[in-house]
Amino acid sequence: MATTQYRLEKDSMGTLEVPVDALYGAQTQRAINNFPISHTPLPDSFIKALCYVKFACSDSNRELGLMSAEKANAIQEAADRIIKGAYLDQFPIDVFQTGSGTSTNMNANEVLATLAKQLTGIDIHPNDDVNMSQSSNDVIPTAIHVAAAIALEEQLLPALYHLTETIEDKEKAIAHVVKTGRTHLMDAMPVKMSQELAGWRHQILDNIARLKDTQKRLHKLSQGGTAVGTGINAEPEFGRLVAANLSTITAIPFSQMDNLFVGLSCQDTAVELSGQLNVLATSLMKIGNDLRWMNSGPLAGLGEIQLPALQPGSSIMPGKVNPVIPEAVCMVAAQIMGNHTAITVGGQSGNFQLNVALPLIAFNLLQSIEIAANASQQLADLAIKDFTVNEDNLKRALDTNPILVTALNTVVGYEKGAAIAKEAYRSGRPVLDVAIEMTDLDEATLKQYLNPALLTQGGNPTV
Repeated sequence: MATTQYRLEKDSMGTLEVPVDALYGAQTQRAINNFPISHTPLPDSFIKALCYVKFACSDSNRELGLMSAEKANAIQEAADRIIKGAYLDQFPIDVFQTGSGTSTNMNANEVLATLAKQLTGIDIHPNDDVNMSQSSNDVIPTAIHVAAAIALEEQLLPALYHLTETIEDKEKAIAHVVKTGRTHLMDAMPVKMSQELAGWRHQILDNIARLKDTQKRLHKLSQGGTAVGTGINAEPEFGRLVAANLSTITAIPFSQMDNLFVGLSCQDTAVELSGQLNVLATSLMKIGNDLRWMNSGPLAGLGEIQLPALQPGSSIMPGKVNPVIPEAVCMVAAQIMGNHTAITVGGQSGNFQLNVALPLIAFNLLQSIEIAANASQQLADLAIKDFTVNEDNLKRALDTNPILVTALNTVVGYEKGAAIAKEAYRSGRPVLDVAIEMTDLDEATLKQYLNPALLTQGGNPTV
């Protein structure tokens, strides 16, 4: 069994052992020792965003004449390696740590300093160089916005557009299908299945619009506020330069916040974005549950559609196939709703000049974006794209649906219509047959009024 070897590292609090091959130093090791809580570090997407911030900060310090080009290039070379996916195992600090995220900021400072020296031979100090003109109190909130903005732009919005396009393609393929509508899970007036799906599509389009509106605030960064929002130890132009450099690096239009005290003391934009994700979660759960009901059966349920058979559904019942993708989507929705509660409580944790739940907010926000994107992709590709419609089942239900009598309200009145519906339901006979017996209208007229396809068009049925 291999024995871990250690080296001694010093910080302002003294000396302690650090694994000999670790790129981090004493402050990171203290945090590892102090927070063995969930054994879950912040996600790679956050660490990469943090390195984007460090990259942009070094460039800005160089532009302001505060850092040599050689040191800036060394930090950027190290940051670029991590952004591209290397050395991510060097960021082990638990998400449940100091509320400012100082431990993770120092973890990045130490790793970048060590790696920069290994790559270039230039001495880089974690605080004096990598953290120049910065504080954890503005770096971590900035990294939250950058990470969420990238994830939104590269993952979630493309997945949602793909979902809307997939639904629209399905609408066109089933445009001829008419089915029994349902309110309170009870039979209601007919609808086209394409109308039902169009409702889903517009729910997602509304969610896209909400998310894009939030982007306007998400792209505002707190960098430059340093410790409490005053900008102590940073040049007045530093925050603006960092935002401009991040815009160049990421192709996302970042800018400095109008008021940096807001960026440090609260996380209102993160809470807002989480709220929009919470709305999306309710939409995804609605769609997922509709699909589960429509697919239910195949014999004792609604049996309106058949979802693609993806895997065996039971360890004891041979041949059983379950709606696994809608079920997974609904669980994702529940997780996002739970994350939103945690983010909301975290957002309330702004005390005077600093919010002290930043790692929690970062972790839950990025998880919500990621799982919403992945679930939307799978919902489109493995559920909606290739489900088939059981048209015989739909026609059978339509033909005997007593609610069709609603179309006769303007001709025979509500009371007579109710009597026809009750008799059709009692006898199990088609509404048309019962209406012929109980009204003076001829069969051709009744067929016109009771035509399910015409009833999906709205207005008063006319002959």
